[in-house]
Amino acid sequence: MKYLCKLLLIVFCLLSSTRHVNSARILAVFPLDVTSHFIMFDVVVKSLADAGHQVDVYSHFAQKRAYPNYTHTSIGDISQTTAKLGLTYDVIYNYRGTKDALIELAGNMGCQLLGHPEMQKLIRNPPTNPPYDLVITESFYGSCWYAFGRHLKVPLVALSSRSLLTFSNAPIGNPQNTAFVSEITDGSILYMNFWQRFKNTFSALWRNHEFNYHTEVQSDIVKKYFGPHMPGVRELEKDVALILVNSHHVLSGIRPLTPAVVDIGGIHVSDDDTALPTDLGKWLDDSRHGFIYFTFGSMIRIESFPKAMLAELYAGFAKIAPVRVLMRILAPEDLPPNLPDNVLTMRWVPQIKVLKHKNIRAFVTQGGVLSLQEALTFAVPIIGIPILADQPVNVKNCVERKIAVMLDYKSFTAEKFVEAVNATIYDPRYKQNVVAASEKFLDRPLNARDTAVYWIEYILRHGGDSLRSPALKLTWWQVALLDVYGCIFIAVLTVLYLARLILSALLRQIICVAKKIPTSKKTN
Repeated sequence: MKYLCKLLLIVFCLLSSTRHVNSARILAVFPLDVTSHFIMFDVVVKSLADAGHQVDVYSHFAQKRAYPNYTHTSIGDISQTTAKLGLTYDVIYNYRGTKDALIELAGNMGCQLLGHPEMQKLIRNPPTNPPYDLVITESFYGSCWYAFGRHLKVPLVALSSRSLLTFSNAPIGNPQNTAFVSEITDGSILYMNFWQRFKNTFSALWRNHEFNYHTEVQSDIVKKYFGPHMPGVRELEKDVALILVNSHHVLSGIRPLTPAVVDIGGIHVSDDDTALPTDLGKWLDDSRHGFIYFTFGSMIRIESFPKAMLAELYAGFAKIAPVRVLMRILAPEDLPPNLPDNVLTMRWVPQIKVLKHKNIRAFVTQGGVLSLQEALTFAVPIIGIPILADQPVNVKNCVERKIAVMLDYKSFTAEKFVEAVNATIYDPRYKQNVVAASEKFLDRPLNARDTAVYWIEYILRHGGDSLRSPALKLTWWQVALLDVYGCIFIAVLTVLYLARLILSALLRQIICVAKKIPTSKKTN
């Protein structure tokens, strides 16, 4: 009996010591109502649930059916958001893309969701049996959500739905090298000349200042909902132990990253058991001359675009026949009449199945990160028509890799569209380049899901400081080595000055000696 008690005690201790790895309880808060962001986040938290962790998710996106180890609490009415209603052309055309407007909408206003009844219930009465071991939230414009990590006294992990944002570098001590890491639309992931590097550096400095200036109000919001003891958002940003980034160097370029920044680009790409509808499968199989897949994602309403542009689009579709066009559109009934016969419109399309189909020839997309990663996974040449946000940069990067052709939606014509289709379909270099890029994209030691789970569990095992950069202990000028360069500069000046003094003294001595030596007189 004595030995049995000891054995049970040992087993209990072992289970207690490994609970953080095998059965952690994780809080995941995703306040932004953007479908393309949540798709990636949902895969991460469900991968954690599959690994045996209990994940409690607070978001706008309720699950259609129960998922093991996964609970959801709604913090908004998704039926009245852009994720459900979509973006019309008027909204897109008037979009200025200014960072201060985006910060206000996605950040400062979004932080007011901390006052939502469900959020207040969570803040005031967090679960204790068992308590949370980790917090996961989005790295975007709302640093106020980082307060949950400090409030619950647990490590904080952030998820970024795109490549690492400019202002996310400093708080985690990640080096930001503007010589080759492009932060501007007209930059480059391959090489930037002097003026590009100059503009890129100025832009990065301005964006950091702009973000810090406009988000300082979030400190007051945090204190309002968490209490006056909570520090400001600049301090809370340093609590981030790990950022998982929906990025990959093939699409985003080579950049220096600390171990606390991990790329998991393409984590959402999964070929599930979703079958092609019978009629769609037959239509694709019958496309003997190939087809192109056309979609602007889940938010942009193509049918709301000006009739003149849609007329050009119709003309372009007709001219590429017998190549067919599969067009995913939110409201096909709102399209103008006389759609060409080679076009099939659908409200919903199993995109992965379509991109994998043997007859696909090109993918026409607005340039969202998720769509580009899917095209890259299945080696499909791209025709990019970027609309807003990071889409122009995403498509431009693909153009630099020579796997895409880019068109401007504001100057769109049937002729330009036909030229783009002919290039991607009939120029073999596009297919060859995208196949090579796809091989690089998929060549990894672990798949993206296992990578995400591994590094989150690493934080659970070793703590929030385990990947923290020593750069956080230094000021910006120490990180830039300005003090070291300044010391070297002063030392060099001192040596040059001393050398000058010594040489001057030697010259004076030589001159004095020369004057004291008598000169011999000439004799007749």
